[in-house]
Amino acid sequence: MPSTTSGRLLRPAALIAAALLATSVAACGSSDDPTTAAPSASTTASASAGTTAGVLGIRDPWVKAADKGMTAAFGTLVNDGDADVTITGASTEVSPMELHEMTMKDGKMVMQAKPGGIVIKARSSATLEPGGDHLMLMNLKQPVKAGDELSFTLTFADGRTQTFTAVAKPFTGAQESYAPGHGESPMPEMSMSPAS
Repeated sequence: MPSTTSGRLLRPAALIAAALLATSVAACGSSDDPTTAAPSASTTASASAGTTAGVLGIRDPWVKAADKGMTAAFGTLVNDGDADVTITGASTEVSPMELHEMTMKDGKMVMQAKPGGIVIKARSSATLEPGGDHLMLMNLKQPVKAGDELSFTLTFADGRTQTFTAVAKPFTGAQESYAPGHGESPMPEMSMSPAS
């Protein structure tokens, strides 16, 4: 017989939905032991579940928690369409943003703006990850704490836009170090050494 709450009858589907909600809320809690690996799919289920259908599917979106300066957003972009899709810009309320890539320059791995944007080929996916392509948040206006949910808007070459939400996670991998670089804004360098 189905369970009751406050004298009301709960259907099995409602019980399953309640269990899934409780699991996803518990998964978003912060850990006392920050990991050196990217958050797993289970820890970002609630953020990715909220992504609505749009130009791209966005799986496991997350942001590196940071108190100031710069940070980045990551995830997997899925293009189920028959044509390539190009992201030409990104925005969020907490910071100006740029599309970035990692590349070798003078024997060092450096971060730079990605010429031409981020292309997701038809019927394929592209991963935004530390040490690779990513959405860079420049000059944070406020701290991004673990557990915060940030809203992002992607702009595509054809003028369409898509909004998604990503949760902030602690991440100590890739050991980013930001140093003055080209132009007026500091460009970060990234050491790929493991965290100590």
